[in-house]
Amino acid sequence: MQQCAAWGLRLTTPEEGKAIRAIAEERCSEIPSSDLAVLGYWEWLDGLERGLAAHHAGLLPVFKETVEHLFAAGLVKAVFATETLALGVNMPARSVVLERLVKWNGQTHVDITPGEYTQLTGRAGRRGIDVEGHAVVLWAPGTDPEAVAGLASRRTFPLRSSFRPTYNMAVNLVEQVGRERARDILETSFAQFQADRAVVGQAQQIKNQQEALRGYTEAMTCHLGDFHEYFALRQAVGEREKELSRAGAAQRRAQAQASVETLAPGDVIALPGGRRATFGVVLDLVPGRGFDGPSPRVLSQDRQVRTIAAEDFTAAVEAIARVRLPKQFNWRSPQERRDLASSLRNALAEIGGGDVPRRRGGAVAAAEDPVLADLRQRLRAHPCHGCADREEHARWAVREEKLRRDTQGLQRKIEGRTGTIARTFDRVCDLLAELGYLTPDGRAVTDAGRTLRRINAETDLLVAQCLRQGVWTGLSPADLAAAVSALVHESRRDEGGRPERTPRKAEAAIGAMHRLWSELTDREDEHRVPTTREPDPGLAWAVHRWASGHRLDAVLRDADLAAGDFVRRCKQLVDLLDQVAVASLDPGVRSAARDAVDVVRRGVVAHTSLT
Repeated sequence: MQQCAAWGLRLTTPEEGKAIRAIAEERCSEIPSSDLAVLGYWEWLDGLERGLAAHHAGLLPVFKETVEHLFAAGLVKAVFATETLALGVNMPARSVVLERLVKWNGQTHVDITPGEYTQLTGRAGRRGIDVEGHAVVLWAPGTDPEAVAGLASRRTFPLRSSFRPTYNMAVNLVEQVGRERARDILETSFAQFQADRAVVGQAQQIKNQQEALRGYTEAMTCHLGDFHEYFALRQAVGEREKELSRAGAAQRRAQAQASVETLAPGDVIALPGGRRATFGVVLDLVPGRGFDGPSPRVLSQDRQVRTIAAEDFTAAVEAIARVRLPKQFNWRSPQERRDLASSLRNALAEIGGGDVPRRRGGAVAAAEDPVLADLRQRLRAHPCHGCADREEHARWAVREEKLRRDTQGLQRKIEGRTGTIARTFDRVCDLLAELGYLTPDGRAVTDAGRTLRRINAETDLLVAQCLRQGVWTGLSPADLAAAVSALVHESRRDEGGRPERTPRKAEAAIGAMHRLWSELTDREDEHRVPTTREPDPGLAWAVHRWASGHRLDAVLRDADLAAGDFVRRCKQLVDLLDQVAVASLDPGVRSAARDAVDVVRRGVVAHTSLT
């Protein structure tokens, strides 16, 4: 929008410009004049008069509402917007242009779904004004026309429930209808319906697979005996052989690493890798890092110098000859490498090792293992071992075993899906009982639980813990507002890091909040419930300055925040402080919370609605 304005683009007539200014000035009349400049009001108004506007989450709510009103009235002609304009707002347009088919989900850029595409492009074509609308997707390298067509043509969109029981919900349900009735209610939720509906298809798949299993069992039946029993012996033999092989390989690796440490400069050794043996002369041993042992640096027959990691050797390393290294040998010198490589070839020729096939390390002698010998004896003695169709039966047994494992996995999935919402509710209640918000049997609400009932926030249980532990006792209104802001603020990923400054008195409270959060998440992990979001003090300094009466321009300059983001966070903070004032049993905290609401809800925060 700023680029279009800088180019001198104007899409409105002088009369339309005057009407736009009048509407914008009327809607923004309650904003203090001292805050207009820092809010970017004059640039915003100039864009509106040109028929241009931006619309995004960081915009002041009253600015967004004005843009929506002027665009719907046809006065603003073009709006550059994030998806905030398309979702939940009646904003029909003649054309919709999508720059990219990806969106930011708060953590990464992901492809938009067919439902999101329809929601965005569905704004094109104004009912009763346009006979058609146009949706344009800008081409970019990697854009697949068929994928765009698939997005545009899809008309069925899956609904996926994000519902999960919260701590506040749990204590309210237990208090109002009891724990057993609450479980019944949750099992009728849409989230549980979706989980159960997925089970239907899996149950049918299990039924089909069980029928196939019966066919496999019939095909592997042997007239000489129980082939299941014989196949189990074959599997036991195979597993034992693998176990012995792994043990032998581990032993050989340990021997190899120990033997490397005994090597000395001038030793000629066989190098690992390759189908035929290659040899090199040890130049020195390179110290390993951490617990790793040394690695030999060698010069190979082709005059290449390389360092070989000890774990690359699969068997003990033995020196098969020795070559005298010149004093102060410089392996970086091509001439000195050529001379030493010549000496290496001469030494190999003397022992006849220039073309020796590589010896391969063998597995641990299976015949020496009594367990494996016993299994093999039982296998040969089994009646099915003499069946002429033994291998054909074995092939069916392999298929039967694989299908049986797949079927058991599906059954575990069904068991995991059935009653998932109720099980989550039970875990939440168990945690609340452990923390004293419910009685030990989890069937009644305690006094602490009644405090939690009054807190409806994303971090509800952490707020209740802070009140119980007296974390906010003795704080001034500004310090309390700064501390509580850590529970509503969530830094963007690109902001990162800890804040440079934190209010001194609020800092101790924020530290105590973080310790409570750490203890709480440990308990949540133990009970396998979703963990509470970590307190984020990134807004504390800005909130403290705002609550202390500083001007908006100074607050935003220090906080490096968009005006709309700051106002939205302050509105959320006011809501949570209101709840703290109602829920707290400490008169001092209640009074400070009410005063904090007053000092935060001033100026531009008081004169804009949260939309």
